[in-house]
Amino acid sequence: MDADTPGTTLDKTFDPAAIEAKWYAHWEREGLFRPARPDAQPFTIVNPPPNVTGSLHIGHALDNTLQDVVVRYERLRGKDALWVVGTDHAGIATQMVVERQLEARQDKRTNYSREDFVAKVWEWKTESGGEITRQLRRLGCSMDWSREQFTMDPHFTRAVIKVFVDLHKRGLIYRDKRLVNWDPKLKTAISDLEVETREVAGHFWHFRYPLADGSGELHVATTRPETMLADMAVAVHPDDDRYKAMVSKQVRLPITGRLIPVLADEHADPELGSGVVKITPGHDFNDFEVGRRAGFKAGEMLNMFDAEAKVVQTADGLVPAEFAGMDRFEARQAVVARMKADGFLVPHTVTDKNGDVTEHDAEPRTIQQPYGDRGGVPIEPWLTDQWYVDAAELAKAPIAAVREGRVEIVPKSWEKTFFNWMDNIQPWCVSRQLWWGHRVPAWYGDDGAIYVAETEGEAQAQAGSGVTLRRDDDVLDTWFSSALWPFATLGWPDSTDLLAKHYPNDLLISGFDILFFWDARMMMMGQAMTGENPWQRLYLHGLVRAPDGQKMSKSKGNVVDPLGLIDQYGADALRFFMAAMESQGRDIKMDERRVEGYRNFATKLWNAARFCQSNGIGASDTVAAPPATSAVNRWIVGEVVGTVAALDKAMADLRFDAAANAIYHFVWDTFCDWYIELVKGNFDAETRAVAGWVLDQILVMLHPFMPFVTEELWGALGDRKNYPLITAKWPEPGAAVDPAAKREVEWLIALVTGLRTAKNELGIAPGARLEAYAPGASAEVRGIAARNAAAIERLARLSSLTFDPAPAGAAIQIGAGDATIVVPLEGVIDIAAEKARLEKALAVSQKEAKSLEGRLSNPAFAQKAKPEAVEKARADHAMHAAEAERLSAALARLG
Repeated sequence: MDADTPGTTLDKTFDPAAIEAKWYAHWEREGLFRPARPDAQPFTIVNPPPNVTGSLHIGHALDNTLQDVVVRYERLRGKDALWVVGTDHAGIATQMVVERQLEARQDKRTNYSREDFVAKVWEWKTESGGEITRQLRRLGCSMDWSREQFTMDPHFTRAVIKVFVDLHKRGLIYRDKRLVNWDPKLKTAISDLEVETREVAGHFWHFRYPLADGSGELHVATTRPETMLADMAVAVHPDDDRYKAMVSKQVRLPITGRLIPVLADEHADPELGSGVVKITPGHDFNDFEVGRRAGFKAGEMLNMFDAEAKVVQTADGLVPAEFAGMDRFEARQAVVARMKADGFLVPHTVTDKNGDVTEHDAEPRTIQQPYGDRGGVPIEPWLTDQWYVDAAELAKAPIAAVREGRVEIVPKSWEKTFFNWMDNIQPWCVSRQLWWGHRVPAWYGDDGAIYVAETEGEAQAQAGSGVTLRRDDDVLDTWFSSALWPFATLGWPDSTDLLAKHYPNDLLISGFDILFFWDARMMMMGQAMTGENPWQRLYLHGLVRAPDGQKMSKSKGNVVDPLGLIDQYGADALRFFMAAMESQGRDIKMDERRVEGYRNFATKLWNAARFCQSNGIGASDTVAAPPATSAVNRWIVGEVVGTVAALDKAMADLRFDAAANAIYHFVWDTFCDWYIELVKGNFDAETRAVAGWVLDQILVMLHPFMPFVTEELWGALGDRKNYPLITAKWPEPGAAVDPAAKREVEWLIALVTGLRTAKNELGIAPGARLEAYAPGASAEVRGIAARNAAAIERLARLSSLTFDPAPAGAAIQIGAGDATIVVPLEGVIDIAAEKARLEKALAVSQKEAKSLEGRLSNPAFAQKAKPEAVEKARADHAMHAAEAERLSAALARLG
C-alpha cells in the first residue's frame, strides 16, 4: 500500500444500492465475518434470536445496528470477534402461521397426527422461514452465518432436554396446579409477554349477597358477573369497622346456593366501592392469592370453564344446568338476567341535570382488559396443571452478580427495575399446550406417577418393566429454550473448543422490554447450568418511537419500515441514524430527515474521497502517522489522535451517540470543511501522504457505523484485495497532539469563521475582499499570519492584514486567539441603512419570540393543543430567539 497505488476511479455519484449487495456477498463468501484468528483475544456477542416467522422491523434495525457497530469495532481491533446468529422457533407464532395456511385450504391441524403436523411446520420452515435473516444481511450485519443456529436444531434440542431434566432432579422444575394466562382461542397457556392490555368499554355490576343467617347482606361489584358461579368467598379489609362483625359468617351465594365464608384480607380496599370483593380463586390472579392465604388448596379451588372458556360444572355440582356449555360472555348476560330476576341486582342510578333519576343494570366503566397478542381474544385466568421453574431460587445468583458488580447493567438506572422484579419473582410457567416446540421430557404411568428423563428408554427404566407410559403432550415455552442461547449455541453440553473460548460472552445488547423475559432468564440458566454469568455486561436500549413520540403500532398506522428506508437512503444512513440517536436510557424518535442527512454525510465523504483521488491521493502505506512538518499536517494528525481517543472512550462506555458524534464531526467539520480547504492548491508529497493516511483512518473509524461506503472507498483508493477494510487494523497513529500546530490552525479557523459569520450578519457578499488590522498582535500571531498569508487571503478573503492601529469608525471585530482583528466598514456598506434594516428585523423577531413565549407559558395551551402544535411552537420560539440574538450581535458590531 502506498499513496500512489492505483485503485478504481470513483463514480461521480454515490449510489448505495450499487455497492451494498456486492460487498455483503463478498464479505460472507470470503468468511470475513469471522476470520481465522485462533490466538487472538475472543470477543463474543449473541443476537436476540428473532422469531423464524418474523420480518425486520425498526426495533430489529436498532438492536442489530448497535451489535454490529460493536462487533465490527472489536474485529478491527484484532479480536476473534464472534457474533452468534440464529432464529427462534417461536412456538405459538409458527404454529399459527401453518394453521392459517391449512385453514386457507379448508383444512385444520386436528386432521393430522401430531407427527404429521410437525412435519408440515418443518416443511414451512425450510421453504419460507427465516426471511428476517436475509433482511439482516441488507442491514449489513456481520454475523457468523456459517454457524447459524435454530432453537429446534438437534444439538440445541438436546441441550434443552438436558436442562429440563437436570433442573427437575434438583427440584427446580416441578408440576403444580396454579392460575395461568389462558388463551381460549389457541387453547394454551401464554406468558405475560404475550399478554397486551387494552382499554375497553366495560361495566360494573352491583349485586346483593345475603348472609346465610338472615342477619343482613353484603354488596359486591364486579366486571365479570359470570365468575360468581365459582365464587368461594367474599373479602373485607380487616380494619374496616363496617364489616368486622360479619367476618367468619357465611354468605349463601345466589344462583348456586353455595355457602361461602366472609374473609378478612388486605386485598379488599375500603375506599373502593362498598369495600367488599367477591373471591373466585380459580379465575382471578389476586383472588388465587387471597384463597391461598385463606387456606384453600389449589386442588380445592373451583373451576367453571373448559379450555374454550365455556361453562362447565364445578366440582361441588352447584352450577345450574341451564348455564352449562355457555360461552363466557353469553354466561355473563345470563347471570345478570338471573340475578335481576331473583332480586339480587342492585341498579345503578343516574340523576340528570333536571333532577330526573333513571336506573340502569350496570355502571359504565373503562376497564383494562388483557388480550392474547396472538389469539386476539381476552385471556382467561385458568386453573390448570402446568410445569413450573422455581424462578425465585434461580434468581439468587443473578441478583448477587449484579449487586457485586460481576455483571454490569448499562444504563445503571435499570438496576433498580431489575432488582425489584427479581426480588419479587413468581414461579415461571414453562409448559405450553402446542404441538410445535420442544416436547416436555416427562412420561406418566397409569397410576399418575411422573417420570422425567432425557429419553423414553430412561423413563421406562425408572418406571420398571410392565408399566405403560404416556408422553406429556405439552411443549416448552420458547423463552425456556432461548434462555440457553449464550452457551447452547457454542456446543454445550459438550465440552467444545468454541465453548471454552467464547463462553462466557462479553456483552449482550437487547431492548429493555425483554429484560425479564430473556435477559434475566439467561442469567438464571447460565448460572444454574454452567456456574458462570452468561456475559459481563448487559446493554439495554430504548424503543424507536414515531416522530411525535408515540409508540409505533400497526393499528395507529405509524410503523416505519426499515427496508423502505434502506431502499431510499441506503443501509449506511439508517445505521448511522440509529447509532447517533442512541443515547443511554432514552427512546429514539424516528426522524426521516435525519436519515436523509446521514445519506448526505456519506455523499460528502464520497465527494471528499473523489477530490483526494483526483489530486493524486490514494491508499496509505502505513498504520502509523507519516512524517509531517507543516502546521496544517501536524494539526490534522493530532486531530486523528484525539478522535481515536474519543471513539475508544465512547465505545468503552457504550455511548453510541458520542462515538457517532465524534467521527461525524471529524469527517464533516475537521477533514472536509477545514483540512481539505486549507491544503487546496498545495498537494506536495508530504500533504498527499498525510491526506491519504488521514482518509484511511477515517474509513477505518467510520467502518463500524457505515460499512458499505467505507469498504467501497477503501477498495477504490488503492489495490487492497488482500487487505479488506472489514479486517483492517484499528488506528494506531503513534503520534501526539502538537499544541503549537493546534493553536495555529485553530487561529486560522477562528479568523475565517468569524469573518464569514460577520459578513453574513451584515449582508456583505461572501467574496468581498476586505482590509483587516490586528493592532498589538503577539509575535506568535504575527508568525501565524505570515506563514499562512495565502490561506488567509483565499479563505478569509482579506486583501491585507496589517498590525497597525485600525482607522476610526464602524468596524467588524473578530476574536482569534489572543488577537482582535478589526475590519473597517466605511465604504463597504451603508452603515445607517444596515442599522435600520437590522433594527427592523430585530423588532420583528423579538415580537414573535415574546408572543410564542406567552403561548407556551399558558398551561391551557400545553394541555389542549395537539402535541405537534406544541412542538412547533417551541421550535418557532427557539428559532426567533436565536435570530434576535444574531441580529443583536450584528448591531453591536456596527457600534
